[in-house]
Amino acid sequence: MLTDELERLRPSLFGHCYRMLGSPAEADDAVQETLAKAWSARGSFEGRSERSTWLHRIATHVCIDQLRARGRRHLPVQDHPAGTATDELVARSSEHWIEPVPDGAALPGDVDPERRAVLRQSLRLAFVAAVQRLPARQRAVLLLKDVLGFSADEIAETLGTTRPAVNSALQRARASLAATQLGLADPEMTKAQRSLVEEYVDAFHDYDIDRLVGLLTEEARMSMPPYTLWLEGPRAIGAWFLGKGAACRGSRLVPTAACGSVAFAQYKPVGAELRAWSLVVLELSDHRITTMTHFLDVETLFPRFGLELALPRDAGTRL
Repeated sequence: MLTDELERLRPSLFGHCYRMLGSPAEADDAVQETLAKAWSARGSFEGRSERSTWLHRIATHVCIDQLRARGRRHLPVQDHPAGTATDELVARSSEHWIEPVPDGAALPGDVDPERRAVLRQSLRLAFVAAVQRLPARQRAVLLLKDVLGFSADEIAETLGTTRPAVNSALQRARASLAATQLGLADPEMTKAQRSLVEEYVDAFHDYDIDRLVGLLTEEARMSMPPYTLWLEGPRAIGAWFLGKGAACRGSRLVPTAACGSVAFAQYKPVGAELRAWSLVVLELSDHRITTMTHFLDVETLFPRFGLELALPRDAGTRL
């Protein structure tokens, strides 16, 4: 039945809308609108393409319409120069920021491992942030071609344009991403990276900041949306954890799956409980941590990830 097929395709549609929009909440709305439009137009589907292709076309137009109505989303590192551990914290509304997405909501379960790897990598924060800088139609062309595997002719039909125009837009979009040194690399962690993540968890649980910052690259960045402040380099990040961030001492980390990356729910000790404090997304190089993004809107994020807002004091894990 059509309703069953629409539901089966929901994760793929949600993932596409998230990459286009940078927000799980907006992606939810876009998917709902897509399914409503598809149901209303079900009699016009002629079967000249796969139903999945037809639905992703509808979703693309829904997202482009949404993008016309609001500005681009960002990460703090795209907004301002790096700050210092003593800078004043200034928050901006959630509508300004790219938000993390649960892997399970955006990754279809019925695709082969190679396709799933590409889809997972395209959820990375750095990739989604780079895509948000593209004009809406370039963004659509890139995602339809390089993530969903549409042909140039299918994209041209989707966007009501020509194949040469699609190829030109794709070339410009790829060049923009190449300038950020981003691509869709192998998402599987190496043995060295697994050891690195274990070391990070141990250092954080022990609140051994010297040990923790020793795991960072020299250009490592840490940000804390909704705050505009971001820090660069082990020295500045260490100063934060030993200064304004010292209240994180005693926190516990619980693994989760976000943005196709290593991620944890951080719970901070408050009285007899551990209370939700941030959703941490890490990005790794071969042997070091390159980025730590602490999303602090836990009242919204933790329920979306199926995470509790409070835990007993003895909770937490070592991988």
